[in-house]
Formats: sequence, structure tokens, C-alpha cells
Amino acid sequence: MRNARSVVRTAAVAVTAGLLSLPMVGPASGSAQTTNHNPSEPKPTVVLVHGAWADGSSWAAVTAQLQRQGFTVRVPANPLRGVASDAQYLRDYLATIPGPIVLVGHSYGGMVITNAATGNANVRALVYVNAFLPEKGETVEQLNSAQPGSALDPNTAIDAVPFRDTSGNVVDVDLYVKPALFPAIFAAGVPAEKAAVLAASQRPFALSALTEASPDVPAWDTIPSWSLIGTADRVLPPAEQQVMATRAHAHVVKVRAPHLSMVTDPATVSALITTAAARR
Repeated sequence: MRNARSVVRTAAVAVTAGLLSLPMVGPASGSAQTTNHNPSEPKPTVVLVHGAWADGSSWAAVTAQLQRQGFTVRVPANPLRGVASDAQYLRDYLATIPGPIVLVGHSYGGMVITNAATGNANVRALVYVNAFLPEKGETVEQLNSAQPGSALDPNTAIDAVPFRDTSGNVVDVDLYVKPALFPAIFAAGVPAEKAAVLAASQRPFALSALTEASPDVPAWDTIPSWSLIGTADRVLPPAEQQVMATRAHAHVVKVRAPHLSMVTDPATVSALITTAAARR
């Protein structure tokens, strides 16, 4: 146990040192500006952040394509516990990566990357895939209902499981998309057998995260951004994706794809990430 404590203590010191040495971005400039990538600069690390009711496996096809192009790809677990805490976890994770980063978020992962990248000069580009691009103070619930079109009705499509502390007190509620409805709503366009696997293995999303305000000045205010809008999305309405992307001055690509566009159209998603990686 003494040796284990020593290892943990050493790792904590290293992480703290890395956080303290993290370079900072200057004040917000309003709109994102892009310039050509410097060929002498190392190839950026691509960090893929999944959203609610998913895990890193949803990025499998995109990961494989990017790795074949020579990119280092990281796919960290998104805790799905709350916007501020999830963003802090990702912020700490990014601090372990040297050199330039292209940060990619799907769906709720967009809420997380928008906050985690603020103040991190290593993040050269943000890519949103069927994702939220929040302004400070906005919530998932607010943005998802701002435009009509979402089939994810919390009254009919969600199962709720209490989350208790060690004393048995309910501290939050875990939400799951009903497995019978998951393929038609969340995984529309995915082959039935694969959609059934995704439904069975979905990770829960904390109820409190739906109404938690995005806490920070959005990173897209100073970092160039790209947004892939799936026009057949039945979870996050495409019209709202467009509103958010326009507000963020994001470079927009539209594809006839459902909510899980990185599963159904990995080549399109990979191409957009590659485009973002070539600019800074």
C-alpha cells in the first residue's frame, strides 16, 4: 500500500505541474479566424469526446480512419455527470497531451469541449458533430427544445434509475433511452443489429446535466470551429444545430445523416476533422 500511495502521489504532483504550466489564450475576439497550418508544426493529436448514452466505441470507425492517416487519436471517457465536472475532467485530460490538439465533440460532448478548451492554447480547432455549441449560461434542455424536431420525449422515451450515495440518499437520477426506442430515435440509420448493441450498452446520463448551465465563456469565441450537421437528426434538431453553428461562426458541413453520423458516415466526419487539423 505504501508503494501504491507513492505512485499516486507522484502522478498527482505531475498532473498539478502540468496544469500550472498550461498556456493561456488571450481575450475573446468575437469570431473565429483561420490561417493555413504550418507544415513544420507537429501533426495535432485528435481528441474525440462522445456524448450522452454512448461511449468511446461510437468513434471506432472515425478513429481507424484517422489513425490510417497518421494521426494520434485519443478517445477519453466522458463521465456524463454534469457540464462543469465533465469539462474539468476533460480539461485535466487535455493537460496531459503535449503539442497541438484538435478537439471533437458529439452531441452533449459539444457542451463539454466548449468549456474544456477555454484557456487552452494547445487546442487549435474545435469540431462539432451533431453537437451543442452553447453560449455561457445555456443548458442542454434549453437548446434541445429551442427548435421543433426532437423525438426524444423525456416523458415517453426515458427510463430513470436513482443514483444513491453510500448512505442510501438519492443524489441524482441516471437516465437511459428506452432500449425499444433507442434504434428509431438515437440510432436511426444504423443497421438494426448494431443499433440493438448500442441500445444495450448505452451509458447513463445524469438528470442534473440537462439543466446545468454552461459555465464558461465558450471556447468557440476564440478558437476556429467546424460543425457537421446531420440533417436527419431526430435527437438534436438540425435547425438548432444551424443556429448554434452560425452564432459561433463555424464552418458548416451538412450531410444526410442521423444523430450518430460518426457511425453512419465516418468518412464524412473524418474528412471534416482532417480539414480542421490542416488549419489553425
